[in-house]
Amino acid sequence: MIMRYRDKVSIDKLCKWTDVAKSSLYYHVHPGPRGMKPSTHTVIGNCGFVENSLVADQIRAILSMDYCVYGYRKMTKELQELEYRINHKKVYRLMKESHLLSGKRIQVQGKRKWVKHRRIEAGRPMEYLCLDIKYVWVQGENRWYYQLAIMDVFSRRILCWILQPSVRQTDVIALMRWLDLRFGLKGVIIRNDNGSQFIARKVREVLQSLEAKQEFTHVATPEENAYIEAFHSIEQSELINRHSFSSYYDARQHIEKYMHWYNFRRKHGAIDFMTPMQKWEDFYSKTLFIFTLSGEAETGNAGGQPVRNNLTNGDDRQGMPQIIPCLSESSLLPIPQKTQSGSYDALNEQSVANLVEKIVQFIGG
Repeated sequence: MIMRYRDKVSIDKLCKWTDVAKSSLYYHVHPGPRGMKPSTHTVIGNCGFVENSLVADQIRAILSMDYCVYGYRKMTKELQELEYRINHKKVYRLMKESHLLSGKRIQVQGKRKWVKHRRIEAGRPMEYLCLDIKYVWVQGENRWYYQLAIMDVFSRRILCWILQPSVRQTDVIALMRWLDLRFGLKGVIIRNDNGSQFIARKVREVLQSLEAKQEFTHVATPEENAYIEAFHSIEQSELINRHSFSSYYDARQHIEKYMHWYNFRRKHGAIDFMTPMQKWEDFYSKTLFIFTLSGEAETGNAGGQPVRNNLTNGDDRQGMPQIIPCLSESSLLPIPQKTQSGSYDALNEQSVANLVEKIVQFIGG
């Protein structure tokens, strides 16, 4: 009633006539917590700002380290050492909102398959893959980025990589699906550590659906994933320690050029001083290409791996494969046999004609 007549009579008189305290008139229930609204960004370095969601990603990355069960106070010190200007109250709020307080760690569902052999012995490409995450400091933005790289153990080739503010399980799933499309992951053994991105239930379910075999290194044993760890050490000394990145795009451009150089130009002592691509192509150059009667491409190597495990274009800037059909041994031409005189019998005209016909059918199809 008071508010109805406030335009005609003063508020003081209306409150006096109705015996209502003036403070009660203006009182209303606050819809949320009192005080200032929480900030949406955090200062990093001297003049940089990052969204709080990226700070939460940084906290997740720290908690994913072996044995790390930090509470909000120790996490505050850790973030401050990374040049975040943040206090323990804000860290507590971010960890609480993201369900990252002690006791809220990711729980692994089901059993993990641990590695049986510390050293991997790969006899062909796409038999063993290993992957790991590396921190990359971008000076121009005063912050860390995360690089995930996947290596073929046999050739030491980097099959794919990403550089992002954070690496989540969805990123791992996307890379695995890409690898399956380009190479095929059926029967491939994939070795990784116990990062939260790799032990996630969805990641393991996707790899199981792709018929890949995932195995985990034991806690605090980086030597069980030595190949990718060695690559990261090489990248650190040859690229990261020698450059100061002004931005994310600058870092990505340098890493892209380095990956191309590493795959196509850098000689590797562990593979007879060949480049990773030379090792990869050398294996497949020894595989005879044949054609089936149906004209479909198959592979006669790698234990029945699909056609996607094959040769690539030698001028691939990002190390991403360009597919060339690799065919099976099921319809190889008969190999000429030695005669008593020591010479080889030539293939008869009918065999040659059959081969030409198959080639024409394959190309025409």
